[in-house]
Amino acid sequence: MTEARERIATFRSRREEQAREPKGSLALVLTQWVDGAQEIWGVPGTWTPRTDGEPGLTLTVDASDGVRINGELADGTVNLNGPGGETPAEIIFSETRQGTIIGDGELFALRVWDSHSDEIKRFGGIDSFDYSEEWVLTGKWKPNPEGTVIEIDKKSGNSTTETIPGEIEFTHDGHTVSLITVSTGRALQIVFADTTNGEETYSVGRFLFVVPNPDGTVTLDFNLAVLPPCAFSYSFNCPIPPKQNRLPFAVRAGEKNVVDADGQLLHA
Repeated sequence: MTEARERIATFRSRREEQAREPKGSLALVLTQWVDGAQEIWGVPGTWTPRTDGEPGLTLTVDASDGVRINGELADGTVNLNGPGGETPAEIIFSETRQGTIIGDGELFALRVWDSHSDEIKRFGGIDSFDYSEEWVLTGKWKPNPEGTVIEIDKKSGNSTTETIPGEIEFTHDGHTVSLITVSTGRALQIVFADTTNGEETYSVGRFLFVVPNPDGTVTLDFNLAVLPPCAFSYSFNCPIPPKQNRLPFAVRAGEKNVVDADGQLLHA
């Protein structure tokens, strides 16, 4: 028990450190999708979609603006690589601000990160439940046929199609539930809600990452449940727990809310 508590304490300390990093969740101040020539709040230049068929954006800027792309001062029009192409562009606007490009199909957006953001300045910590051994559960891994997909709604109202490699069935408090999982590399992501949301925990829901055991079981340690990025910054567009993952009981384990220095909610 003592070892488990120490492991969770280390995990939570690292979560808070990561949130404060220059590209941590608290540092994201803007995500702006670019569907035509436009300016972007807080950064120089004119931004447009690329017209050469490659993923990313095009920036037109003056040398006097001081924007550096992959270490070189930008002057004029330059193509910036996004995900899905060559090495994504490293964009530096100032000592505190930098940018990255994300994509959603054929549309791309600029994300602006500020290491001196208001959220970093206000951040007091991540409020969490005390460790509870009762919330280390065992589930059964149920793989899906290859190519199984589902539409996952996002907080902004749009949705994405996600591959669902399988489900995890477990029983708690007289309820047998089967959680949908999303592949995130080696681990599986569970986007879930429970009856604490909006009262004791963040309103949108939480994440849990797991890896099936060789014997076909899955260890569900809800003490490792984490807040989604949108709990730290409104500029993230987080997935909404699918109906199947909305648990009919309270999960009083893991992270609760992001709080400021006074212990008040940073975001509702």
